[in-house]
Amino acid sequence: MCGIAGIINARLSPDELESRLREFENNLKHRGPDDRGHFISRDGIAGLANTRLAIQDLSAAGHQPMQSADGRYTLVFNGEIYNFKELRAELESEGEIFSSGSDTEVILRMYALYGPDCVREFAGMFGLAIWDELEKECFIARGALGIKPLYYFENDGALVLASEVRALLRSGLVPRKLCPEAVQGYLLFGAVPEPLTLIEGVCALPAGHYLIWRNGQTRITKFWDLQFGEENISESEAIPEVRAALMESMDRHLVSDVPVGVFLSGGIDSTTMVALASHSGRAALRTFCISFDNPQFNEGDVAARTAAHFKTEHSDWRLDSATAKSLLPVFLQKSDQPSIDGFNTFCVSKLAHDHGLKVVLSGLGGDELFGGYRSFQIVPLMVRASRLLDPIKRGVGELFQQPFVSSRTNRLGHFLTDLPITSAAYWAMRGIFTPREVSKLLPRFGCDPMTGDSELSLFVPPQPTLQDEVSYLEIARYMRNQLLRDSDVMSMAWSLELRVPFLDVKLISMLQKIPANLRLAPHKRLLLSAVPEIPAWVRERPKQGFAFPFKEWLTGEWGEVFQRINRESPIPLKSWYRSWCLFALESFLTQNKIELPGEFAGKGMERD
Repeated sequence: MCGIAGIINARLSPDELESRLREFENNLKHRGPDDRGHFISRDGIAGLANTRLAIQDLSAAGHQPMQSADGRYTLVFNGEIYNFKELRAELESEGEIFSSGSDTEVILRMYALYGPDCVREFAGMFGLAIWDELEKECFIARGALGIKPLYYFENDGALVLASEVRALLRSGLVPRKLCPEAVQGYLLFGAVPEPLTLIEGVCALPAGHYLIWRNGQTRITKFWDLQFGEENISESEAIPEVRAALMESMDRHLVSDVPVGVFLSGGIDSTTMVALASHSGRAALRTFCISFDNPQFNEGDVAARTAAHFKTEHSDWRLDSATAKSLLPVFLQKSDQPSIDGFNTFCVSKLAHDHGLKVVLSGLGGDELFGGYRSFQIVPLMVRASRLLDPIKRGVGELFQQPFVSSRTNRLGHFLTDLPITSAAYWAMRGIFTPREVSKLLPRFGCDPMTGDSELSLFVPPQPTLQDEVSYLEIARYMRNQLLRDSDVMSMAWSLELRVPFLDVKLISMLQKIPANLRLAPHKRLLLSAVPEIPAWVRERPKQGFAFPFKEWLTGEWGEVFQRINRESPIPLKSWYRSWCLFALESFLTQNKIELPGEFAGKGMERD
């Protein structure tokens, strides 16, 4: 795992280019504390930088930037290619000779032989950049699911890229201007929707895409997308196929030259990780859990019982309000972009880091792929009901949007006045503020209240069923924009590589062929059938989720931190996550000295 950056055609002097690359190294050192390096092309057009967290091939042979033997290609790479050994064996059978045991060298050889299409062969998580000295061309790519981030900025023929938005801001090459459309999307969903970022002109390279820069021009190409199907397969046939694919994914994700741990809660997904990993034959697994005194949120006892069952070396951190509050400033400082999530991953990553781990597995993705959220049942019902209620729904919707109703009822009211489509119903469940509320909040951040479109009609490629559409949205919106982004940033804040075996591209390619009535059957029936090792005390528990007692904390010991937010809001905030949403956004803008548009330009956010 690494941090990467690049500067292409920025018209800098050689000394200035080297200085900026070293600055990137300093600002990304938390992503790669083990090694660092940079490359400058002979003509000074291109520069690449890397900070390395050594996981595969711990020797100096894995140093980056890595250059091909003929000097034509130079690569910086963040992530893991889990099938690199199979790819290497194929290349060796064709006469290729390798000088290291790293997946980085495999990428370099694959690109030299097959060009941009090589990324279609990679099973893993990655953000990478390759400079072609012969063609004077830069190639950047991001993995199929978007597990690893990659951001870029274009200006007057120049291209600047990095693993984090903050690194781009600190480079001095990117204006610190707020993007109003991104603020709108953030307020609607609680996370900035890709490809937008909060910084005007800075884009997230979309998942499953690559970009080629040449002669000051860029071209973006999609190489992977999620498309569900309906193969004629029975449950008895699907179960062993899912089991085999899960085991293969786990085998790939355990490949490491350093110890691997697991984030363990009381839920099915993290228990699946431990159950499958227990077959690996590795030394005793390390498992990590956050627990609380509040029994409503505490999963520590269940996790401890599961750890004992699978004979893992278990560590539990009993987190109280005062300790969590003391961590809040560090959390905000480490945030690359705000969201209403991430603090849980920040804390459990700290726990693993403090115990000497560099790699952990997470059960993220299980809910999205196997129907673990209530949205899989409720959203299709909402769509069907809205179509049936068409003659009266607008009047009911207006009634539900009164100031005195709850935020969720307000969003439901907006849905009833919108089109009866999956994306609108999905937002009513997942959203934070309604468009009416957003228009009142936008001026607070110097933005025109009429900014952009509502963003509620989210694009969903045609899928076989309404449930498949929900699965697509959970993966492409909630998971990618919030869960994966926060998981990457908050684990890397502690120099920790977080792996997600459920999001193995080969596993997903198999799962997406299984019809929704099997794959998304209630209570994760397909997953539980494929992993019978999951103990009864986990199977029979009501779904809880990896949640912290924020409502209790925000109305108690943390109260003074949020008083001004609640007091100055032009709309009632009611729910804790709405207060957090505004607090996290203001903190990001203040810490990064972001220039606001409109009448507030240049003033920044005023803080008590």
